[in-house]
Amino acid sequence: MGFFARLGNLWKGFWSGVIGGAEASNPEAVYEAAIEERISRHADLKKAVSGIVYLRNKTQTELDDKQKELGEIQSQIPVAVEEGEDEAALVLIQKKDELTVQIAELQVTLEKNAAEAEESKRSLIAFAGEIEALKREKDQMLARKANAEARIQIQETLDGLSTEADIRALENVRENIDKLQAEAEIGDELEGASLDEKLANIREKAADANAQSQLDELKKQMAARKAAQAEGPKNL
Repeated sequence: MGFFARLGNLWKGFWSGVIGGAEASNPEAVYEAAIEERISRHADLKKAVSGIVYLRNKTQTELDDKQKELGEIQSQIPVAVEEGEDEAALVLIQKKDELTVQIAELQVTLEKNAAEAEESKRSLIAFAGEIEALKREKDQMLARKANAEARIQIQETLDGLSTEADIRALENVRENIDKLQAEAEIGDELEGASLDEKLANIREKAADANAQSQLDELKKQMAARKAAQAEGPKNL
């Protein structure tokens, strides 16, 4: 099983254990739990990756040591042969052959360890990116949740308002405004009526004065005619 497959199994196991009825009642807690769990898993995976890297480095060290030892033995074999140390030469040759096999095995192991270490490091980096992505998703989803809840609350508030009550309230407001307008208009009417009465009194007094003046003038004219008629016979 590859590293990614093991990582997927770890995440599926966690998710199935955490997700239940909580995602609807407290999504923030679910996200926080998921993030915290991933952070914990990331720490565990980092230790696992460090173990793989350690094995790669250890294999590399062993390979370097074996290759160094092989080089030394290969340089010793001609010396032993030249000095006639056949027994020593045979031991060195056997040791050379053993080291050659061991080096070949270590090279294969090193290639596998190195490949797994690189894959593990890439996976660890990707997993860290997923944690950051989940944090961003949490913020976005919680913001959407808050927005949806606000819209629902507004809608419920609007739905809870009685249309009839609104109409009655508006009618009362209109009626009060009409009453205030009527009060203002009656004041104007009363003020206008008082002025009209004053004007009527003035006109009546003016008419009486004019009539009296005309009467006085007629009396004067009649008196003058009578005086003129009385003087006429005397002159004759």
